[in-house]
Parts: sequence; structure tokens; C-alpha cells
Amino acid sequence: MKRQSILTLPTLAMGASALVIGLCLAGKADAREDPETRLEDLLVHATRLHQIQSQTPGSRVFTAADIEARGARFAVDLLDEVPGAAIARTGAFGGVSQLRLRGAGPGKTLVLIDGVPVNDPADINGAYDFANLSLIDMERVEVLSGPQSSLWGSDAIGGVIAFTTREVDGLRAELEAGSLNTQRGALSVGRSGDRSALSLSVSGFRTDGVSAAAIGTEDDGYETLTTGLRGRLSPVDGVGLDGALRWTKSRVEIDGFPAPAFALADTDDVSKGESWSGFGRMTVQTGGVRHRLSLSASDLERETRSDYASRFQGDRQVWRWDLDGTGGEGRLNWAAGLERRTEAADLDSGLSDELGTTSAFGTVQFPVGPRVTLSAALRHDDTDDFGSATTGRVTAHADLGAGFGLSGAWGTGFRAPSVSQSVCDFCFSSAPLPALVPEEGEGHEVALGWTSADRRLEGRVTLYRLTVENQIVYRFDPVTFDSVYINLDETETDGVEVEGRALLGAGFDLSLSYGWTDARDATTDLPLLRVPEHKGSLGLGYVGDRLSTRLTVRAESDQPDSGGTRDGFVTADLFGSWALTPDIELTGRIDNLADERFQRVLGYGEPGRTVAVGVRLRY
Repeated sequence: MKRQSILTLPTLAMGASALVIGLCLAGKADAREDPETRLEDLLVHATRLHQIQSQTPGSRVFTAADIEARGARFAVDLLDEVPGAAIARTGAFGGVSQLRLRGAGPGKTLVLIDGVPVNDPADINGAYDFANLSLIDMERVEVLSGPQSSLWGSDAIGGVIAFTTREVDGLRAELEAGSLNTQRGALSVGRSGDRSALSLSVSGFRTDGVSAAAIGTEDDGYETLTTGLRGRLSPVDGVGLDGALRWTKSRVEIDGFPAPAFALADTDDVSKGESWSGFGRMTVQTGGVRHRLSLSASDLERETRSDYASRFQGDRQVWRWDLDGTGGEGRLNWAAGLERRTEAADLDSGLSDELGTTSAFGTVQFPVGPRVTLSAALRHDDTDDFGSATTGRVTAHADLGAGFGLSGAWGTGFRAPSVSQSVCDFCFSSAPLPALVPEEGEGHEVALGWTSADRRLEGRVTLYRLTVENQIVYRFDPVTFDSVYINLDETETDGVEVEGRALLGAGFDLSLSYGWTDARDATTDLPLLRVPEHKGSLGLGYVGDRLSTRLTVRAESDQPDSGGTRDGFVTADLFGSWALTPDIELTGRIDNLADERFQRVLGYGEPGRTVAVGVRLRY
């Protein structure tokens, strides 16, 4: 098959692989441990009021150091470690990758990049496709599980995933090449000062890949290119301007369902996508109150060339004025704001629509006694077409002493119908179309955490329940042949999430996560598709004078899928780096270390063992 490449990357000599992999597997006997090293108190920013992660129910934070230590290339590499996060990927490289957080279906988790909502308005469920989301320019990734609509509005029933791009001061570069003729390259350059900063990043990835269909024999290639621009300026004290732009283009060969069997198999189908997102913001500090006025926007186009060709386009704009400050002699923190959001989509059927929502929100955090902290949020969203919704969330944390902390949360969420659902795309009915109402969610959770006195050990156990009502489904009547979208289903998820981290000494650290997720249709009591009941990960890392390595093991149980049951699996990935100088590192990775044959989605193939070597430059 002929392909027109959208990027060209240098290929590194594979002869160096044995050397670098050997370094990754070796230890360093005289590695020194910093006696002051402790587990840090990470702050969560996506809560609008910065909160300590260990005291915030349902929150997880991955820093730039976490991303580098794992050698994570795409967002799914990190999100795989989040308990209760089920990722369905239709093809190993570039296949549609959607996430179900705590059992909530695709489209019920809001995705933000630098505060910009990037869910696809043209997707049937308004879901986000993580396939092309590179981490090369990311400073942090935050996951807030549970309903968060009181903070961010529609689409946040399952939670929020917030990505923040990096402000670069200097130069950063990476090159990597390996199995399947895979090449990756990235360059970031910037200058950062007290009053101004400007950063530019470019990254690309390409591979010959493997067959998207598990039974296929033809490789399906993938390539993507991402560029980002970020800047800020403070012309006078108390006034700041900042903004960012991010553009991604991708091309992936996919497999389809050819006649006469109409079963997944090798085809010449190709999917292309192009997207951009960005924001501009002005910040003014007056009298102890910070005002921020921003405009954010995103646009996405995707096209599939096959016997069943399709083309979709969607865009979104959000005007937001928010302000925050303190009160009560600094003991009380608050934030509030107004927002106007519009989104539009052109669908392959020729239908299109524009939907809008006007919102007001507020949140406050304050102590209740010396050991208890309370947070509350309230939001009202008035949609142009589907009525209004008021959502709230209350969280509390109590310091129990001896390193123990008890946290709890209750929250509600909603999701307005998507453009496809609002225009009833591909519907046929002899009767008037039913009037849709927003989906609604309610979540409860309680978490018990513990941190050792020397701050080298910490753990947390969370129990939760998430209920979603008025779920919108596409219903086909085999008698009348009517096909419409209706509010029908109610789902319920009960779950347990276990997380822990430990500094073991001699440069070693250990992390683990486990999630038990019982997600069911409340009407039929049948389990929801593509949500494994058990999922966990374990990471063992080592940091020495020059050598750093990390072994990550992931496991999922069987899960119900369309047309059957997908078998459970266990995989392991190894990543390591060797510092030649303070500014230059050699890197090596072995993905799927045990050469496991497995599927993420029933019928779709994943690669066996792959190897890659590379180099990092930091200046």
C-alpha cells in the first residue's frame, strides 16, 4: 500500500539496542540515595482552588517527572495506571481510543488541554479520542474521578482529565527508533523569565504498525505530527497576558468490515484527522482578587476513506470570566465565574446544528475546626435547547492523626445531548421524535488514606458509587423499523480503588494501583460493555547516579464486549535511561516484555514484544 508521509524523522542505528537495553537491566552498586528524599504533597489545579492531592477524593496527578520516568509517549500510557479507568482502543497505533471512567460511557468524561474543552462535538456521544494525544510537551496530567459538573459543566459525569502543557526554558530534544520501523522525534525550545515567556514544541511519531484486525496479516501504519506554542507577558505589575495553541495532524490505516462476511478483516481503509485547540487570557489582580477573562476554542476534522466513507467536523468556543481570592484572614479560599459555551458540528449525513450553554459557578474551601477542611461547589447551566441543570459537589477531609486521613465527597453531574443526538442523525420514525433531556449523574465516595511519619510510604483506599440516569441510547424497533434516540437507560457502578507509593531505599521506589469496577445496567442487571471488573498496575523504579529504570506491569480481567467476551491479560513494559552527561541521556525501552498476545477490544490486534533505543538532550 502506498502512503504519503506527513512527517520524516531520522532513523537511529539499531545496532546500539543491545548496549542500551543491557544498561537498562543492569544495576549500579554505588548509587547514592538522597536522605532528604520524601514523597511530595502534590497540588490539584483542576479543582479551580488548589488542593492537596492526598486530601482530594478521586484525584490523581502525574508530573513531568512521572512522564519521563515511564517513558510515556501518549496519554493512554499514563491513564492505563488510573484505577477505574477503562480504555478501549480499536488498533494498537492510532486506533480510536476512548475512556470509560468509573463505568461512565464515552462522552461522560470531560477532557481539557490548558483549560480548553476538547471533546469531539461531532462524535455521537461527544467523546474524546486519546489516540493522537502526545505527552511530549505536557507538564502535568490530572484525573478527577466522579461527577465534576459543578466545576466544569456538561460532559463531566464520570470525571475530568486535565492536561497542562509545559513552559520551556532552554532546549529539549528526543529521538527514538525501534521495532516495526517506528521512529519518534521531538524538539522544544523556549525562554522563560519573570515577566515573559515563549515556548515552541514540535513532535512526530510514525510506525509501520501491525494489523488492526487480530486475524489480519497486513500491517496498518500510523503517523502523527503535533506542534505547540505557549507564551505569557506581564507588561505591568498586576496584569498578565498568556495563551497557547496546539495543532495535531494524523493518518492511520485501519481495517474494516468487508462484504460478504462483514467481519473485521484486512482492508485498505484510511482515517485522517486534523485538530487544533488554544486559548487567550488576560489576568488582572486588584485588591486581593484575581480576575481572568479568557476565550478558548477547539476544532476537529476527521475523514475515513473506505467503502463506507465518512467526514465529520466540529468546533467549540468558550468565553469565561472567573475570579478568585481569599477571606477570613486567609483561612477561606473561593472562586467564581461566568461562562458562555457554543459548539457546532457538521455530520456526514449532511445534518448540522449549533448548541449553546450559559453558566454561572462558584466554589469555596474553608476549615471547620483544626483538623477538618470542607469544600463546596455549585453551578447552574442553562442550555439553549434542553433546559437547565443545577449541579453541586461537597468534599471534606479530616485529619485523624497518626498519619491517617478520611475524605468524602458527594456530587452531581449532567451531560447535554450531543449534536448527533439533537438532530437525530440516522433516525427514522413514523411518529414525532421524542424530546431529549440531559443525562444526569450522582456520585458518592469515601476514602481512607495513610502517610508514614517519615513520608516514605503512603496509601489510599476509596469506595464509591456512581449512578447515571436518563442515558441517551439509539433504539431500533424491528417491527416498525423506527430508529430514534431516547432517554432510557439507568446505569450504576460500585467500585473500590486502591493506590500506594513507597520509597524503598537504595534508589528504588514502588507504586501500585488496583480497581474493582462493578458497572451494570440498572434495568437488566447486565454488566456494561468494555469495562473490566478488575484492573491494576505495579511500577518498580530505580534512580541512581546515571542509571534510571522503571518496570511497569499492567493487568486486566475478562470484560464483556460487542459479540462476546474479551480475555484478560497481563503485560509488562521496561524503560530506562543512562546519563552520558548532565545534559545527554541514552534511552531504551522494551514494550510487552513477555511477548503477550492480547486484545484491548475484542477482534483488534496488539503488537508483540517491541524494542526501541533513543537519546534525550536537555540544555
